[in-house]
Amino acid sequence: MDILGLDVGGSGIKGALVDTEHGRFITDRHRVATPQPATPESVIAVATEIVQHFAWHGPIGCGFPAAVKHGVIHTAANIAPDWIGQPGQYLLQQAVGAPVWLLNDADAAGLAEMRFGAGREQTGLVLVVTLGTGIGTALFIDGQLVPNTELGHIEIRGKEAEKRASDAIRKRKNLDWAAWAERLDEYLETMNRLFWPDVIILGGGVSKHHEHYIPLLKVRTRVVPAELRNDAGIIGAAMAARHYLVTA
Repeated sequence: MDILGLDVGGSGIKGALVDTEHGRFITDRHRVATPQPATPESVIAVATEIVQHFAWHGPIGCGFPAAVKHGVIHTAANIAPDWIGQPGQYLLQQAVGAPVWLLNDADAAGLAEMRFGAGREQTGLVLVVTLGTGIGTALFIDGQLVPNTELGHIEIRGKEAEKRASDAIRKRKNLDWAAWAERLDEYLETMNRLFWPDVIILGGGVSKHHEHYIPLLKVRTRVVPAELRNDAGIIGAAMAARHYLVTA
């Protein structure tokens, strides 16, 4: 089944039509820069623009950079704080005139990786970490998602982890791969001490450069690069929409 997937990020809002049977795009990805400030009105306007770009009127899945419960936004790390408490799913659905399923963006990426990517057939505890504007996490136990973990906001050295080890910080501080890998390693070792995952999957756009930093990591858990990379969020959002809006 083909479904439109959206991925709202701190720097870009992206969308594509997804073949949810096989976990792949059937159109080119369309990206628009995330408006600043990323208020409800401005983000919804861009999301609507992307939906109209595809002339799509069917179900839509949308990964969103926040803890999302029953369609309501509860956090706002890389978007305007005006989002907190807003019924984001309802607002987007009203704007586009089609059924929408809203979920945490890292959870969406994790769903795709576990079904079609590096986590397929992986049992036990799997931690998916997305590295971009911030740090997103998705936690799976024997393939079942524990939603809204938001572990990129855990404190390390007096700062939120994503303020030290995100890909945006690597770029902003012009860190070389070795220096950034040291920061990332500290974060992953913290995750290891708290959860003892069987495998950690590193995703986000920077995963396409995994050969530069994964070999430098010393964390005592197997670390592998995401296979779907920065497309995982769109694919997973479409998968979630299919599950909750079409087959429920």
